[in-house]
Amino acid sequence: MTAPKYYSEQNRPVNRFDADSNRDLWSIFKVMGEFVDGYDTLLRIGPCISIFGSARLKPNTKYYNMAVDTAAAIAENGFGVITGGGPGIMEAGNKGAIQHGGKSVGLGIDLPHEQGINPYVSPKYVINFKYFFVRKVMFVKYAQGFIVFPGGFGTLDELFETLTLIQTEKIDRIPIVMVGTEYWDGLLDWIQDKLVKDGYISKTDTDLFYLTDSTDEAVRYVCEFYKNRKLEPNF
Repeated sequence: MTAPKYYSEQNRPVNRFDADSNRDLWSIFKVMGEFVDGYDTLLRIGPCISIFGSARLKPNTKYYNMAVDTAAAIAENGFGVITGGGPGIMEAGNKGAIQHGGKSVGLGIDLPHEQGINPYVSPKYVINFKYFFVRKVMFVKYAQGFIVFPGGFGTLDELFETLTLIQTEKIDRIPIVMVGTEYWDGLLDWIQDKLVKDGYISKTDTDLFYLTDSTDEAVRYVCEFYKNRKLEPNF
């Protein structure tokens, strides 16, 4: 069986894999560059907490305001705040951090529902990414905890990837707090009724996250976690 043939602009058959090989090889250097820039910047910032959640939530809505309060409390406890740098919950997290003297970091990426970096990210802590997977590595490596507000596919992706990395011991355990019982209860019921009961995960895997409706409790959970632990990159 031969490799599939494609047609070039000159209408002659070419092997697409050969034609794209140089471009693919050069993309490796672009990926490396993003890793170097991310590592160099974030390593200098110090301990941070990542705040995740929907980019579509508007200012002065319930969870937006809760994210502002949470980030403010994080900053007051000496942590910086890392978000995706966009609107919604991310904007709220950066707003709470910078207004209370904390380091406000934005890991940006071009997405359909995000209009660039929000104005509450410190200019010196803006890092823009082309590759989604590089950006996700930065979140996991340099965040000492995740506080997760209601969100869509992206939020769920970041949450479950981090839980998987902890479960499989690819990274050390870090505190993961999910804020908003009215939003998360259905998912957690499904996890218990299907994943735990049917043996897809261990019962103890549900200890990897903490659910609350209190911003103070969310921050306290993170701070208590590190009372007797060293703050350092996760891998």
